[in-house]
Amino acid sequence: MSDYDKVRVGKLVLKGESSKAKKRKHKHKDKKEKGEKKRAIVDEDAVKHGGWWRATKFEDIVGSVAIEFGKQTYIKSLDNGLFTLGAPHDEGDGPTPEEIFTALAINERHIALKSGYGRYLRVEKDGIITGRSEAVGGLEQFEPVFQDGKMALQAANTFFVAIDPEDDAVVALRKSVGEAEVCSIRTCAVREINAVDDAPVEEQGSLTEVELNYVKKFQKFQDKKLRINKEDSSSLKKAKDEGTLHETLLDRRSKMKADRYCK
Repeated sequence: MSDYDKVRVGKLVLKGESSKAKKRKHKHKDKKEKGEKKRAIVDEDAVKHGGWWRATKFEDIVGSVAIEFGKQTYIKSLDNGLFTLGAPHDEGDGPTPEEIFTALAINERHIALKSGYGRYLRVEKDGIITGRSEAVGGLEQFEPVFQDGKMALQAANTFFVAIDPEDDAVVALRKSVGEAEVCSIRTCAVREINAVDDAPVEEQGSLTEVELNYVKKFQKFQDKKLRINKEDSSSLKKAKDEGTLHETLLDRRSKMKADRYCK
C-alpha cells in the first residue's frame, strides 16, 4: 500500500445526535443569522478547485498545499524523487494526494516543501527540482514572490520554478518571470471565508459600482438624474490602497457639484 492510500476522508457522527435542528426560542436571533447567511462571502475560484483557495500572501502558505501551473493542473510527485505536471482536473475537483505537499515556513521569506513521500524538495545544480532530501538546507528553500496579483516560486539558485515544455519536468532555469513561471499555491487551510462582510452596502462591488452607490446616496438634485464624473477612475484604486477612498470620491463628486456635502 502506498503512502497516499492511507488518506481517509470521513464524517464524524456523534451517537444520539439529532438529525433535525432544535427549534430556537429566540426568533429574532434566527432572523439575524439568516440575514448574515445572505451576506456570506463565497470564493467562486476556490469552489472550482474543490475548496482549495489561492494564497495571496506569504502567511497563507502553511500546511497542506498544491502548486498549480496553468488551469487546474498541479505538480505531481513521482516515486523516483522527481516531479511532473499532473493531468488536468475537472471543475470542482481538488488535487490528488500525489499533488499535495506540506509547506513549512523557514523564515519571513522562505519556505520548505515536503512531498507525500516524506522528502524535501530541492534544486539541483542542473536546475532540476527533486524531492529526495531528508532535511532542510540552503538548497531546500524556496521564496514565493507576489507581484501584481500573480505569484512565482524562486528556488535557491535564484531561478524561478517552471514546467519544462519538452517533458513536463519541474525545473528552475530562468532568472526572469514569464508566463511559464507564473503559478499559484493553493491551500485547504481553514479561513473565515464565510464571515459576514462588514463593509457598508455602498462599498460592496467594484470601484465603479462603489462610486455610483455614493453618488446615489448623496446626490442633491431633485430631478434624481445622476451626475457621474467621467474622468479617469484609475485614481480610485490607488486611493483605496492608501486609505483615502472616501476623500477621493468626494473630490470627484464635488467637481460635478452633485453632493450635498460639497462646498
